[in-house]
Amino acid sequence: MPDSDKPANPVTFPPAFLWGAATSAYQIEGAVREDGRTPSIWDTFSHTPGKTVDGDHGDIAVDHYHRYRDDVALMAELGLGAYRFSVSWSRVQPTGRGPAVQKGLDFYRRLVDELLSKGIKPAVTLYHWDLPQELEDAGGWPERDTAYRFAEYAQIVGEALGDRVEHWMTLNEPWCSAFLGYASGVHAPGRTDPAASLRAAHHLNLAHGLGSTALRSAMPARNSVSIALNSAVVRPLSQDPADLAAARKIDDLANGVFHGPLLHGAYPQSLFEATAAVTDWSFVLDGDTAQINQPLDALGLNYYTPTLVSAADPAAKGPRADGHGASEHSPWPGVDDVAFHQSPGERTAMGWTVDPSGLHELIMRYTREAPGLPLYITENGAAYDDKPGSDGSVHDPERIAYLHGHLSAVRRAITDGADVRGYFLWSLLDNFEWAYGYGKRFGAVYVDYVTLERTPKSSALWYSRAARTGTLPEVEAV
Repeated sequence: MPDSDKPANPVTFPPAFLWGAATSAYQIEGAVREDGRTPSIWDTFSHTPGKTVDGDHGDIAVDHYHRYRDDVALMAELGLGAYRFSVSWSRVQPTGRGPAVQKGLDFYRRLVDELLSKGIKPAVTLYHWDLPQELEDAGGWPERDTAYRFAEYAQIVGEALGDRVEHWMTLNEPWCSAFLGYASGVHAPGRTDPAASLRAAHHLNLAHGLGSTALRSAMPARNSVSIALNSAVVRPLSQDPADLAAARKIDDLANGVFHGPLLHGAYPQSLFEATAAVTDWSFVLDGDTAQINQPLDALGLNYYTPTLVSAADPAAKGPRADGHGASEHSPWPGVDDVAFHQSPGERTAMGWTVDPSGLHELIMRYTREAPGLPLYITENGAAYDDKPGSDGSVHDPERIAYLHGHLSAVRRAITDGADVRGYFLWSLLDNFEWAYGYGKRFGAVYVDYVTLERTPKSSALWYSRAARTGTLPEVEAV
């Protein structure tokens, strides 16, 4: 046959590659007042008028707390090898301090046992944005004490689950916790204090360091301790020196503020210079960066879309197109002289540009930043306006194309020398999408929010074939 008619070489992954899916506690569990759980900042925020679309909240979410066995059975049917979930801090330690509530821990013990019984590896994230409200009332992440409370919490969960869970992440996307929560206010707790957001970023870093030490003291040495960063792929609009300087500032605030101390034991000097008008960084005490710079067993990378920036035109007015929600307050403290631009190309329902090349770029950056450190893609996925057809099935070809493109980028990075060991699709289930409420569907499994019935979308069936065979099916295959 002509060369143009021959099928492309199949994209095949190494045999040990881990195929998983991810969720977070507040987005799926529900049962917010059961078995001793107390409010987190997301309970408070979502029940504050005007903070979420349609006033949506996670009181019931998708009721995973009561339906976890069915959800694990569904994962097994799809052939998933791993499941990344987060623990609700206020379900385990309601005030953020003191002894654990055993009923809360028991839920996660049952979940882990159910996963293991189906041959699915559990991967635990200790913190996915749901700080106990009592700790926020005491000052939240801008207060140093919160990092020490996190270490105590990490010790509790590590002792309870460390004998059966090998993969651990301390924090998920600390950038969002610090800057969307305390600078722009579009995430809980909804504060708009630029200096507080930088203090929060440092104390989240410190929490990771202290928490890593606590986990390792509580668990077998074989276990892996990591963190999941939503590091940005920052691109300048042009090679003009002013645009390059703008990209450097955003790179420092998106990436260097975390991977500087985590990987290299120091914050970038250029970050201090860019934010000097906001804070003097005196909250960084002697020994902090050494504590943060704990050995990592792996690094989790979350990726959705690249970030395109330039120097700002002082005469230009309009919304900030950084993809992080609408607010009069910026999540980028000290850098009001930077403009954000929509990257060209197809967009998801979030308005985010689909660009798999950014994922390859991100992986290769951290292959250089931390040579020899195993990488996992801990979140990657897309929201689309999914709707059931007349036969009840949910066909989502856009998401299949998205997954094929991004997984192909992962495989290309492996070919280029990156040590990527697994991929966690975001998300297993349609769920509460934070301030967007239930209007944005990221799930591979469709959830009817009235009946809570689960229906695997065609993307779930496509991903199932990839997970079972280690080879990406054609985009048209469902």
